[in-house]
Amino acid sequence: MKLCVALDLPTIKENLELAKELKEFDIWLKVGFRSYIRDGKKIIDELKSINPNFKIFLDLKLYDIPNTMADASEEIAKMGVKMFNIHASSGKVAMREVMKRLESYENRPLVLAVTALTSFDEEGFREVYEKDINQKATQFAKNSFEAGLDGVVCSGFESKAIKENTSKEFITLTPGIRPFGEDASDQKRVADIAKAQNEMVDFIVVGRPVYKSNNPKEVVEKILKNL
Repeated sequence: MKLCVALDLPTIKENLELAKELKEFDIWLKVGFRSYIRDGKKIIDELKSINPNFKIFLDLKLYDIPNTMADASEEIAKMGVKMFNIHASSGKVAMREVMKRLESYENRPLVLAVTALTSFDEEGFREVYEKDINQKATQFAKNSFEAGLDGVVCSGFESKAIKENTSKEFITLTPGIRPFGEDASDQKRVADIAKAQNEMVDFIVVGRPVYKSNNPKEVVEKILKNL
């Protein structure tokens, strides 16, 4: 299991200071909507200058018509990030188009599909998708697997079922992890490290428990010792 720290702080300065504090660790860093819209490619380049070995997950959750998603995926691949995501609900045609467009890239990034956002509870999810979370998340994962993607973004409660319905090698990444039972805040389906391990999760994303701590380095060390 690998640790990915979410850089969701209010300014690029704060995000870069956090990255500097964590530069000695072999971890992934997640750059999401807020940071990328505010800072653009600059934050990717700055993070690489702090530690060229940082592996960057660009969390933009692409969702558009197939050609537009494929165009955007090519631009992301040119940035040198190691992983990015799209929405599984964009459909198999769009997902296949993305993967086809990336075939020519020798070291293409990993591509994951978002199944069900971890902010959804069962009632809210049904309002949108008219099925329960476990059933639909597994179906989205199977579609992503068949479309040739590398894995999916899911909660810690769906990972094992997804692997059983696809492949043990099919990557599962779980956001909103509260490693030691911290407050869930706006997340609904959160897991701790033990649950993620039991569900065979490949990547855990930890944000607030790290960057809201008075000693982020200590928290990361503690997480890594428990992986």
